[in-house]
Amino acid sequence: MTRHDLLNDTPSLKVSGSQKQRDYNENRRRYWDEFCRESSGWQPLRAFYQERLAEIYRFLIPPGMRVLEVGCSRGDLLAAVRPSYGVGVDLSPVMIAAAKAQHPELHFMEGDAHTIDLGAEFDYIICSDLVNDVWDVETLFKNLARHCLPSTRIILNTYSRVWELPRRLAEKLGLVKKTLTQNWLMASDVENLLYLADFEMIRLGREILWPVPTPLVSTFFNKFVVKLWPFDLFALTSILVARPMPKQGSEKVKVSVVVPARNEAGNIPAIFDRVPEMGSGTELIFVEGNSTDNTLEVIKSEMARRPGVDARLYQQPGKGKGDAVRTGFQQATGELLMILDADMTVPPEDLPRFYEAWQSGKADFVNGVRLVYPMENRAMRFFNLLGNRFFSLLFTWLLNQNIQDTLCGTKVLSKRNYELIAANRSYFGEFDPFGDFDLLFGAAKHNLKIVDLPIRYAERTYGDTNIQRWRHGVILLRMAFLAMRRIKFV
Repeated sequence: MTRHDLLNDTPSLKVSGSQKQRDYNENRRRYWDEFCRESSGWQPLRAFYQERLAEIYRFLIPPGMRVLEVGCSRGDLLAAVRPSYGVGVDLSPVMIAAAKAQHPELHFMEGDAHTIDLGAEFDYIICSDLVNDVWDVETLFKNLARHCLPSTRIILNTYSRVWELPRRLAEKLGLVKKTLTQNWLMASDVENLLYLADFEMIRLGREILWPVPTPLVSTFFNKFVVKLWPFDLFALTSILVARPMPKQGSEKVKVSVVVPARNEAGNIPAIFDRVPEMGSGTELIFVEGNSTDNTLEVIKSEMARRPGVDARLYQQPGKGKGDAVRTGFQQATGELLMILDADMTVPPEDLPRFYEAWQSGKADFVNGVRLVYPMENRAMRFFNLLGNRFFSLLFTWLLNQNIQDTLCGTKVLSKRNYELIAANRSYFGEFDPFGDFDLLFGAAKHNLKIVDLPIRYAERTYGDTNIQRWRHGVILLRMAFLAMRRIKFV
């Protein structure tokens, strides 16, 4: 199928080889045609569930993306995520006709999810309440792979059979339309089928505990209680986010190492000496933070003494490490961005390990971890260590990805992904003086694969830490509450 066919909504349906599968699909087609014609009778009862799903998908998919929805029904969910280019495919011609009438700005076509080939790739692919209903889930996933970029995310939700008895009771009472036989899939089954089709699950969430619109009660149960154990075990639907299995990158890229430096004069010469060359070239970007010692002068002196080193110097316009990191990232010209704290408690010699973890495709975001290997004697005070352990557990739960260390200064991500985070920073606001949570929250929000990389944490050889244990601990708690409001309990 050509792009011209797609843009002109030319219907296309490839029939499967199996007679049983053809009969199965035909039965489904008739059912959904009839459902669409009778939807005025059922829609009020489904509307609440569909509205909550749309709210969740809007959180997971930034506006302005290229989005494909397979099993699009009337196209309401596809329209809700506000794509720059949206394509919906459904087995039911009656559904497709209704979708075209309701959302003329989008593109809809009739087709079998197992065999469609649109000749196009998308940023996001939606499969909402589809895997319970298709003939072969593994074949579905393998077919979707042809529409994926390495950065594509597949988002799907699957019905929980815990609700089977309430569903059957509702059908007998005539409250909902009787469903056809469904696949019995647990989230672990879907994850396994994704793996067989060369996809990797990034995150799993459980949603909707109270499917009946009830003022205050439904909000309380569906946004808060359902996120807590053991109530999450009774959720109506599971939401999974997956990405194509990573592939080793072959092309070397330029690396920008951003060094926030405040009162670090004694460490500057060693940074020039010890930061290794990586990829196709490495640039050092110093962002001086209004020091009270001669850090600025030392950086200038070292740059003049080493004209062969690709290094630049900026003075940050605001305060805090977060402002310095954002200044450095904005000025960076490399495809890969790294943060190196000027205190060198993370050895610069470890940076190639971060580069390799990213280059391998195993991580979109590489997060340094100080809490695995034994530390040097004075590298971290005891209460700081306890606090970091506590916040690592808390943010792992909040972000639905394993985060062993929230405040390690070394973090690595591509410039492309950083620009995506920066473009959508208004969702969280300017909240983070450290810079770490701005990046971690943004990475989690945009479904980046976060991978922890343990390092050996060294003690300072010059100057004093800028971390103030108790005041900054209070700030961390504030950020945890922000993550609860803006990520966990949405």
